[in-house]
Amino acid sequence: MTMQAMPIPKNGSCPSGYRSDGNMCVPNANAKPAIPKNGSCPSGWHSDGNYCLANSVTPKNVVPKSGSCPSGYHSDGNYCVQN
Repeated sequence: MTMQAMPIPKNGSCPSGYRSDGNMCVPNANAKPAIPKNGSCPSGWHSDGNYCLANSVTPKNVVPKSGSCPSGYHSDGNYCVQN
C-alpha cells in the first residue's frame, strides 16, 4: 500500500506542490504526499517547512507514532513506516 497526495491541514506555508485553500493545503496534480512534521522526517521523506514531503509520488505508508508501531510497520523517529 502506498500513500497518495491528499489535502492536509494548513500549518504555515503549504509544502511544495500544494496550494492554499482556506485552512487546508490542497495538492496539485503531480504533488508528492505530505505529512505534518514531528521532529525529523522519516526515511524517504524530507523537510519542507512544517511538513515532511515524500521523495517519490508513491512512498510507503507512514503514520504518526503513538506508543509501539502496528504489525507490518517499523519505527522511524516519531513515525511508523510500512515495511
